[in-house]
Amino acid sequence: MQLSALYRYPLKSAIAEPLQTSAIEPLGLAGDRRWMLVDEATGRFLSQRAEAHMSQLGAAHLDDGLRLSAPGLSALFVPTPTPDAALRGVTVWRDTLRVPDAGDEAAAWVSSFIGKPTRLVQLPAERARFTQSGYGLDTDRVGFADGFPLLLIGQASLDDLSRRVGRPLEMLRFRPNLVVSGSEAFAEDGWKRIRIGDTELRVITPCARCILTTLDPRTGVRSEDREPLATLKTYRQVGGDVQFGQNLVSEGEGWLQVGMPVEVID
Repeated sequence: MQLSALYRYPLKSAIAEPLQTSAIEPLGLAGDRRWMLVDEATGRFLSQRAEAHMSQLGAAHLDDGLRLSAPGLSALFVPTPTPDAALRGVTVWRDTLRVPDAGDEAAAWVSSFIGKPTRLVQLPAERARFTQSGYGLDTDRVGFADGFPLLLIGQASLDDLSRRVGRPLEMLRFRPNLVVSGSEAFAEDGWKRIRIGDTELRVITPCARCILTTLDPRTGVRSEDREPLATLKTYRQVGGDVQFGQNLVSEGEGWLQVGMPVEVID
C-alpha cells in the first residue's frame, strides 16, 4: 500500500490544496484548517453546508499568512494575526473559543464573497481545541476541522462506492487529507495504527458523513438524487451515522510524501 494523495484545506470548507509533500504535526498537516470564516453577529462557523459557493473560494497556505482568491474578486494576502491581535469569540459545533481576528480588510473581502457580514479568524496552535469527546486520548487536539485533525480514505473504498452509484465520484467530495491505494475496499475500517514513512498515526473512529458529500466540489451544485449519500446509507449506515473514511491522529511530528509506503501496525 502507498500514500497516493495528500490534501490540505487551509481555510475550513474552502477549496482543497493538493500537495506532494507536507510536514505533519499533532494538529494534522501543517497549515490545515487553521483559518475559518464566521458569521459576524453570532461567531458561528460558516461552511458549504449552508454556503455552497464556498466551493469556489480559494485559500493558499503561506508561511506568513493566507492568500484568498475567488471569481470576480482580486486576490488578497492576509497576514497571520500578530500576538496582540483582537480576539473574537467563535463556535465550532459544540466548542466555543476565542481566537485572533484577521482584521477589517479581510472581513470586507470575505463579506463581499459570502454576501453577509463575515469575519476571518485564525487559530494559533496554543488555542487548539480538544478532539471530539469520547474518542482517542484526552490530550489529542484539533484545529478548525470538525472533530479530528486527519481524515484517511482508501481509494478502493471510493471505487467501490462509484461502482454502486453507477458513475465516477471525485475523492474531493469527501475532503480527505490522506488517500491510500493498494488496499481492499474499506480495509481501513479494521486498522488501529498505521505507519507512513517514519510517522505513526492512530486510527480513532469512522467519519460520519453529511449532506456536504452531495455537493460537486468543482461547482458547489448539489446532486438532485442526493448521491452519493443515498447509496452510502444502504450499506454504510451504523446507528444514526453514515460512515466513510477514518479519522486519525498523528503520534508526533514528521514528514509525508505522496508515494510513501503505508504499513498497518495494528
